[in-house]
Amino acid sequence: MFLNDMNLKNAPLEGEVRIPSGCAVSAIIDRSGKKMTGERIIRSIATMHDRSNGLGGGFAGYGIYPDYKEYYAFHLFYNDFQSKKETEDFLIQHFEVVYSSEMKTRKMKKITNEPLIYRYFLYPLSKRLANSLLGEEQYVVKCVNKINAEINGAFVFSSGKDMGIFKGVGFPEDIGKFYLLDEEYEGYSWTAHGRYPTNTPGWWGGAHPFGLLDYSVVHNGEISSYDANRRYIEMFGYKCSLQTDTEVITYVIDYLIRVKKLTLQEVAKVISASFWSTIDEKSEEEQRQEIFLRKAFPSLLITGPFSIIFGFTGGIMALNDRLKLRSMVCAEKGDIAYVSSEECGIRVIEPDVDKIFSPAGGQPIVYTLKEGGSL
Repeated sequence: MFLNDMNLKNAPLEGEVRIPSGCAVSAIIDRSGKKMTGERIIRSIATMHDRSNGLGGGFAGYGIYPDYKEYYAFHLFYNDFQSKKETEDFLIQHFEVVYSSEMKTRKMKKITNEPLIYRYFLYPLSKRLANSLLGEEQYVVKCVNKINAEINGAFVFSSGKDMGIFKGVGFPEDIGKFYLLDEEYEGYSWTAHGRYPTNTPGWWGGAHPFGLLDYSVVHNGEISSYDANRRYIEMFGYKCSLQTDTEVITYVIDYLIRVKKLTLQEVAKVISASFWSTIDEKSEEEQRQEIFLRKAFPSLLITGPFSIIFGFTGGIMALNDRLKLRSMVCAEKGDIAYVSSEECGIRVIEPDVDKIFSPAGGQPIVYTLKEGGSL
């Protein structure tokens, strides 16, 4: 297609075309444990509206199910009632189903073609768990993977205790209101994502956050090491079936923390490892640790531009790629900490912060509940 003379005259000069860097992430945590509705996190992610394109938005809230906090809260998408029946038959065979219901939502013109969305509060059947020879959490992980990989049209998109993921196709501010997060839920911590999909489809299961047990990940960027990371992690029973690179980040972090018992700081040194030349400049003790981690988990180094917010029971971690190719800002005001792709995502809900800074590439920023903060 050729431009005519008028189009050429009005065409922007090289470097003047504004292409959003794609995706926005945001988080807020009250370290005292005080709970808040999802209203503030919705406003935060909404102010970065232009970083997404309406093909995905989502949230994770922690501390939102106090009446069922001892049970695993499964959130599921179904394509049809046949997949719902197959999944519920599976759940009954493997779990005690304490309570189940269709997810309460608000009808909105901007949210269309939604799947069937259901919620279940579960606990593993003791006999099944004993016969499996697995720990409780690994048993749940195995069941989640089996549903997502083997039951056509069914997707578990949240499976933690006292937390929940809410996501779909739409702008994030609309998705938040669709799930009534501003009215029906209160949590001490919230993360959010506005999606601008590039290499993967915009569909309900592919929206962020991605979760497993109480872990959740929102991600801005593109993982060029996806195939290497996926092939390695699938050797340990994980199944990447949701068509996006963020899923593998979630499984990598779960494997490193829950299975290999690494700390958050050690996880950061694996997935956003320092360059060898940078390691050479560190102290002898730091060199020993980082060299060991790089050699122990070479296939779990995540390459490509990224900024992620990792949510877990009691806290959040913010992390950039080692070159800091995606923006991320952190701020604090009293007991409340904020993370956002842009400063405006913080200022819109807290104009007067005590401290604001941009983390260095590969530097993990961890905020957790203070001692005595209620879960």
